[in-house]
Amino acid sequence: MRLSKERIRHMAEALAVRLETEGDVTLNAPRKSFAQALETVITDELSIEDRLNTEVRQMLKAHEQEIERGRVDYQKMFMMLKQKLARERGLIL
Repeated sequence: MRLSKERIRHMAEALAVRLETEGDVTLNAPRKSFAQALETVITDELSIEDRLNTEVRQMLKAHEQEIERGRVDYQKMFMMLKQKLARERGLIL
């Protein structure tokens, strides 16, 4: 995950305040509970991309020899494969 837990917590708290202040949501529970729920959702969404990256790396290990020989550009292949899997799975990255 590219963002620290503290940064995600800060983003969730700021988002909770903004949504409530601008009248986009009406909270029936303490704002802290809402912010914690947002933090969980943000973390879960970010971990989806992490798992996808791990899967793509595993898939590219099968082509390690071609990559080492310079026949295939690792970064280009990584991005193409990642985009393909995301599209097939309906993920928005």
